[in-house]
Amino acid sequence: MNRCRNPEHPHCTVWVLPGDTVCAHGHAQPQAVAPAAPPASIDTITAAHAAPVLQRPQLHISGFDPRTAGGRQAIRLELRGMPMDCAPEVRMLVRSALRLRGGESYIFQRTSRGDWRPLFLEFSSRGLEHGQYRIEVELHSRHPQAPDAARTWTCSPVILVPRQDASLGEIHQAFLATHKNVRVTADDAGIARVHAPGGGRVDIDVTARNASIAQVKLDPENGKVDLGFSTIAWDEDLIEIDLPAERDPHPCPASSACLLLADADSATQRHVRLFALDECVLGRFEATEPEADLLLSYHSDAGAEPGGLTRRISGRHAVIRRGRGGFEIEDVSRFGLLVDGVWPGKHTPVPLRLGMRIELTASIKGIVSLEVTAVLAHAVVLHRTDGGARAECYVLMAPDVVPAAAAPGDCLPPAEAMPLLFHRDGGFWRLDQASGTEMPFAPGLAVAGLAGPHQRVHFTAVAYPEAHISRRSPGDRRGHVAASLYNT
Repeated sequence: MNRCRNPEHPHCTVWVLPGDTVCAHGHAQPQAVAPAAPPASIDTITAAHAAPVLQRPQLHISGFDPRTAGGRQAIRLELRGMPMDCAPEVRMLVRSALRLRGGESYIFQRTSRGDWRPLFLEFSSRGLEHGQYRIEVELHSRHPQAPDAARTWTCSPVILVPRQDASLGEIHQAFLATHKNVRVTADDAGIARVHAPGGGRVDIDVTARNASIAQVKLDPENGKVDLGFSTIAWDEDLIEIDLPAERDPHPCPASSACLLLADADSATQRHVRLFALDECVLGRFEATEPEADLLLSYHSDAGAEPGGLTRRISGRHAVIRRGRGGFEIEDVSRFGLLVDGVWPGKHTPVPLRLGMRIELTASIKGIVSLEVTAVLAHAVVLHRTDGGARAECYVLMAPDVVPAAAAPGDCLPPAEAMPLLFHRDGGFWRLDQASGTEMPFAPGLAVAGLAGPHQRVHFTAVAYPEAHISRRSPGDRRGHVAASLYNT
């Protein structure tokens, strides 16, 4: 209970019950003021600032201009709101009826600040019918040392290819009808019109962004009016796909390995080198700090020669990757490569086909000659046809992809020549096609049926066991070679 608090009657001493608006003498009482909240503690303030802001992973697309139908475009792709526990490199697979330039596989790289470097996707709609074209996008985050932390996202942006005679208004309406979940904003007005019926000079600065329209109407005698229209940008929500249930860990996780075949009665050795990488770089063998994953040397009758003609192989000569349409090879070298005797051009991916012959380099033949001897949905097998044929061959696999029993289009190697190998749970496996039994590869494990009765087979978790390889840093898939390659 309080006394009267009317400021105009300071001498009134009548008691006022809680909730009464006037005292007994009729003096109005001021509204009760809520008690001040206690000052926030340091812990409360810290917790409020430390509360995570939930962000939705999105693929931001910008720079799209539908008016350039029939020509080539380059749109900018940016990752936003990605979780911090994803891998520092996220692989993007792209498939579309549009004519993609640069292949179907790309890599997003995270910077030291935590954001992602943007990518540019080039495509052409030349010769295509007008309409809407989907771009199927898959994003894969894989940690080489933690296969269980793999994550996958998908989205399907739609690219509009308008008619050649379509007006800007029609393009604008078609874009909005296609992207119903896109927020379109414009500065000052969605449509800006300026009329000058009285004549005279008019200086106009009209800005329209993100699919807005700016239109200026002047009388014919006022001369020509040039307008520049900005491009379109929007966000695509990334949908995460659940991966299969966790399995038992692989006894020997590795992304590169080697099967060593040795005759029991001689010192002859042959290496079957295994690689399970999103992108496998072919390049020159170097004693220190090689730039490639698959290291190549010129082989004479005496064996491998790290010098001489080997210097005609670039440090990064070619890249083999698995795209939407299968495995492909791309020339990234100084000296070029020949595919079935023809130079495909630099940075031009070429699909690998059974029986295809690959020459490194284009200027001098016979340094390294490869033949595609098996093409599967998850792997490709390359054999050397030069002097290194008796020393090594290569099996390149897509990481963590299990082959089907008989996938359409697969060109399987003979069972007695090469077993069906694949990569799963971070390690290498062998599949017995007759019984369906899966066997993990690990050091000391017997590999029955892989070699002849007079051969021994050894498995090692490094691609080049005949050379000492040391890592640059944890998580770096390429190593430093500290010893020269032995003659085989």
